[in-house]
Amino acid sequence: MSKRDLKKYLSGLTKDQLEEQFIEMYDKFSEVKTYYNFVFNPKEDKLEQEAKVKISNEYFPVKSKKAKMRRSVAQKYIKHFIALGADPYMIADIMLFNLEIAQSYSAERQIGYSSFYKSMLNSYKQVTDFVITNGMAQDFKKRLKSIHDEAFVQHWENRKEFERIYDNFE
Repeated sequence: MSKRDLKKYLSGLTKDQLEEQFIEMYDKFSEVKTYYNFVFNPKEDKLEQEAKVKISNEYFPVKSKKAKMRRSVAQKYIKHFIALGADPYMIADIMLFNLEIAQSYSAERQIGYSSFYKSMLNSYKQVTDFVITNGMAQDFKKRLKSIHDEAFVQHWENRKEFERIYDNFE
């Protein structure tokens, strides 16, 4: 169904019918419920802290001894917050936190597989694009530079790509 067809269909419904459909969608689809819960009671600080704890737990687990280091956990939260229309500054902060916690982990332990470094490079590219697109480049320039510099300090195998991305950022 196209957006135009949907508008036409909705314009033919009474107020009571519209309310009934919204309540039915709210009950049936968890995404709708999540969206409306966020819209009417955002609690972004709480959501941000929850995301940071989960991301941190990927590298420095509380319950187990082995770190999982899954970028997908952070990506899931980032995608979710973007879909909800959360504050772009909060989203950028979480994106940067993910890189910073990964660098804290790699500073303590040698990581011997390329997929980790490639994943972190993808995250770095994503966050630089995000802050540029949202007009926040100056607000996050220091943290982006710090992540770039740390990739060199730790001799990451793809540090030159970090440099290329940062040079394009400036």
